[in-house]
Amino acid sequence: MSEARDPGTRPEGLSAYIAVTAAYWAFMLTDGALRMLVLLHFHTLGFSPVQLAYLFVLYEIAGVITNLCAGWIAARFGLTSTLYAGLGLQVLALLALTQLDPAWGLALSVTFVMLVQGVSGVAKDLAKMSSKSAVKLLAPTTEGGLFRWVALLTGSKNMVKGLGFLLGAALLALLGFHWAVLGMAAVLAVILLAVLIAMPPGLPKGRKGARFSEVFSRSANVNWLSAARVFLFGARDVWFVVGIPIYFYAVLSDGSAEGNRSAFFLIGSFMAAWIILYGMVQANAPRLLRAKSRPERELISAARGWAWALALVPAVLTLAAALSAGPQTWLTVTLVAGLLAFGAVFAVNSSLHSYLILAFTKAERVTMDVGFYYMANAAGRLLGTLLSGLTYQLGGLPLMLGVASVMVGLSAITVGFLKPQQTEPAAG
Repeated sequence: MSEARDPGTRPEGLSAYIAVTAAYWAFMLTDGALRMLVLLHFHTLGFSPVQLAYLFVLYEIAGVITNLCAGWIAARFGLTSTLYAGLGLQVLALLALTQLDPAWGLALSVTFVMLVQGVSGVAKDLAKMSSKSAVKLLAPTTEGGLFRWVALLTGSKNMVKGLGFLLGAALLALLGFHWAVLGMAAVLAVILLAVLIAMPPGLPKGRKGARFSEVFSRSANVNWLSAARVFLFGARDVWFVVGIPIYFYAVLSDGSAEGNRSAFFLIGSFMAAWIILYGMVQANAPRLLRAKSRPERELISAARGWAWALALVPAVLTLAAALSAGPQTWLTVTLVAGLLAFGAVFAVNSSLHSYLILAFTKAERVTMDVGFYYMANAAGRLLGTLLSGLTYQLGGLPLMLGVASVMVGLSAITVGFLKPQQTEPAAG
C-alpha cells in the first residue's frame, strides 16, 4: 500500500484516476438518459406501472450478479479491463435497443427491452466498480483525503446522471426514441475509443492468483454496511423508478402529443434536479460533516443519526398522501418539496456509506469488498424497483411512500451494528 502512495508515482496515478472518472461521467450521462427514455416511451405505449418495473428488473438482477463477479474480474484482469468492458457493453446495448420494432407484441417487446437493460446493467456496474476502487488506491491518506475524493467522484457522477435524465426526456421529445438512442451510442463509442488510446498508467493490472471465493467478505463492518445499503437504496427506488414519474405524468399530461411533450420536459427536469441536488450535497458532504477533523467513530455515529433523520421525510409524505383524496395541487407541491429534502438527506447518508466501505476495506482486497458492497447496492435497487410498480399499483402513493419509510428505518437499525476499527487509524 505504501508503494501506491509514493509521491513519485502520484502524477501517473492521478492521471489514471481522472481518465477513469471522465469515462464514468460519460457512461452515467447515457445511463440516466436511457432510463428516462425507456420509462417515458413505454408509458406512452400503455405499459402499466408493474410492466414498467419489469423493464428494469433484469437491469438490477444483472447488477447484483455483475458486482459479485466484478471484484474478482478486476482483481484478476485489472481495473482498466473492467472499465473498457463496461463502456463497450453499453454501446452494444444502445445499438440493440434501436432494433426495437413497434410492430412487436407486448410480450416480445417487454422481453427484448428487459434483455437489453440487463446488458446495460452489467455495463454500468463494471464501470462503477472500476471507478470506485480507483479512489481507494489513488486518494491521499491525510486530512480526510479519502472522504473528499469519494464524495467528489460520487457527487459529480450523480450530477452528470441528473443531466442524463433531462437529456433523455429532451431527446425523446425532440428526436424520438430511435434517433435518441442511436445518437447516444455513437457518442459513447467515440469516448470509448478515446479512453482506449489515451488511458495513462497508474492502475493495477491484476493478479493471477485471485480466487473467486475472496469476493465474500469476512469483515462484520463490510457485511453490516452492505445490508444497510440494500435498505437505503431500496427505499429510494420504491418511489423513484416508477411511482413518482407516473404520478407526475398523470398530473401534467392531458394525453395529447403536445401535453406529452410538456410532461416529458417537466418530469425529466424534476428527476434531473433531484439527481443534481443529490450529487451536489454528496460532493460537499465532507465539509458538511467536518470529516477532515472527525475520527471514524464519530462518522459512524453520524451515519446512524442521518439515517433516522431520513426516515422522517417519507413518513411525513406518507401522511400527506393518505390525507389527500387524489392528485391535488397542494399534494404535488408537498411531494416536490419533500422529495427534494429526501434527496439532500439521502445524499449525506449515501456519501457516508461510500466513505465507510473504503475505510473498512484494505488495499489488497479493495475490488472484492467494493464489488460485494455494490452487489448489495444493486440488490436494494432491485428490491425497490419490484416494489415501486407493485406498491403504486396496489396502494398508490400512501403504500409506496410508507414502504420507503420502513426501509429507511431498517437501514438505520442495520447501521447501528457498525463498530470503529481497532487496528486502523482514524478517518483519512
